[in-house]
Amino acid sequence: MKELNFPFDGKDIIRRRLALRKQLLSDGSVRIKKRIAVLGGSTTNHIVSALELFLLNFGIEPEFYQSEYNQFYEDAVFGDPQLDSFDPDIIYIHTTSRNLTMLPESPAESREKVQQRLNDQFAYFRQVWDSLKQRFSCPVIQNNFELPLFRRTGSFDVWSRTGHAAFIQKMNVMLSDYALNTKGFYIHDINYLSSVCGLANWHDAEAWYLYKYAMNTNVIPDLAYSLACIIKSIYGKNHKVIDLDLDNTLWGGVIGDDGQEGIEIGQETAVGQAFCEFQSFIKGYKDYGVLLAVCSKNDEENALLGLNHPCGVLKPSDFVSIKANWEPKDRNIAETADDLSLGLDSFVFIDDNPAECAIVEGQLPMVRTINLSNVHEAMYQLSRSGLFEVTSISDDDMRRSEMYAANAQRAAQRKSFESYEDYLISLEMTAVICDFKPVYIQRITQLTNKSNQFNLTTRRYNEEEIQQVSTSPDHICICGRLLDKFGDNGIVSVIIGKCNDKVLDIELWLMSCRVLKRDMEIAMLDELVRLSKGKGIERINGFYFKTLKNSLVAELYGSFGFTLDERNDNGDSVWHLDITNYVNQNKVIKIIDKEIQNEQK
Repeated sequence: MKELNFPFDGKDIIRRRLALRKQLLSDGSVRIKKRIAVLGGSTTNHIVSALELFLLNFGIEPEFYQSEYNQFYEDAVFGDPQLDSFDPDIIYIHTTSRNLTMLPESPAESREKVQQRLNDQFAYFRQVWDSLKQRFSCPVIQNNFELPLFRRTGSFDVWSRTGHAAFIQKMNVMLSDYALNTKGFYIHDINYLSSVCGLANWHDAEAWYLYKYAMNTNVIPDLAYSLACIIKSIYGKNHKVIDLDLDNTLWGGVIGDDGQEGIEIGQETAVGQAFCEFQSFIKGYKDYGVLLAVCSKNDEENALLGLNHPCGVLKPSDFVSIKANWEPKDRNIAETADDLSLGLDSFVFIDDNPAECAIVEGQLPMVRTINLSNVHEAMYQLSRSGLFEVTSISDDDMRRSEMYAANAQRAAQRKSFESYEDYLISLEMTAVICDFKPVYIQRITQLTNKSNQFNLTTRRYNEEEIQQVSTSPDHICICGRLLDKFGDNGIVSVIIGKCNDKVLDIELWLMSCRVLKRDMEIAMLDELVRLSKGKGIERINGFYFKTLKNSLVAELYGSFGFTLDERNDNGDSVWHLDITNYVNQNKVIKIIDKEIQNEQK
């Protein structure tokens, strides 16, 4: 729903929230369902109402538990039967600077006394987090703390020993350090959010005294949207591609008219500096695993000339796809999505021409568009939109662009073979299939929340749940890395099976779209059967739960020789395979059962 995309009208959202909710719930979308516990240090009703709208718009249907006013500590530390029975999938602790009860009281306090206050205040919150972690294996999101509106001593408050601003900033650093070293714990940065909204707009004494809201109700949609971005990132709902126009988007001017020497990029002019900053900003996304592509009405020769400008930051090698031609841009975007085996809802399109943005919106409504009327406005919109919100970063994330570029090379080579099997053999593929090693846990968790097309049950796991099944004696857990002559695809496939006497139930089977139709699924099945036989398993049960995106694997089990047991009206199905006389089916991938050494990568 466009009204809920950033930038939005917060007052209008609050006013129309019931109508918006009704419209979202009746739009026919299939959403993942999550239970979210909100433990508040202040009133949270309006926050939950706005949060629900943004999550529904992100493809998540939430059910909420709310603590009583300022009962976050009691619910967490002493427990609450209602919270226990709710069994949350995620916990949000909504505390603010009003919940800091140990602020320095006198300028005469010693450095040691102030440090003790800091330690005690941090220990108070850590008791909350530790208690929740012991009772619930789920992610926890904690607000950091906003600065006060009033300063008795002016700027001295931020660097004096007993200043409240100084205390709050140190607390925020302690929270950040804890988050960096704690799996499944995330910081919601209301310190930044209150600053960007303006402290004078954030703080509202009347809202506090009358209703116990810790911020102005007008900024609640901003807070709820920011929080929703973290939640959708945890559950793999991020966008993946920035598709960019060129002329007056990555440089000033028109390359076809002005030539390479005439476009504005570099330090000589104000306009050139702005576009340099924009290119640097965009390239930074690539470093976090976002794919970059070009979609420009241009001759390819001119496009490459512009991208090879000596003062430019982005070069042709930074892009996984460059479509510079005179075809409609919506068609080029759709072709790029097909080339990359990604959904159109993974794309963000940036263009300086509002007409082109309108055409893409009309033809491809699932693609997010940003009209670049001003470089800094576009950067601000990208950064505030949370389209690429980061909650974890793995080695595979940082190598994603390289992996997709190698995929383009594979696609080009494929065209030169008459036989598809000959093409697969030519890739010289090697797979490492192993259990869930600690180094892979983060990537495996990401895959369980991001993979939709080749995902038979679409079960989602958080990091703690993956760690638990990885050490469970009742589970067989395997993951697969695929390498070929073009490079390392990283961890691309995951299977989790539950042992029940002589039967193994496949609870999860997924594979990255990067390696579709490469026979990796066959290699994974062969290894699953081998390990199952070693545990005395005689039968494997496979389950397919239909979604809007996984029709690709509806008949996967049947193609591997499984027998169909039942299929319901929704399209869900149950299959089984007698593995007693199973014969390996993999013919083109070499399997090794030890970790690849660095020199082999």
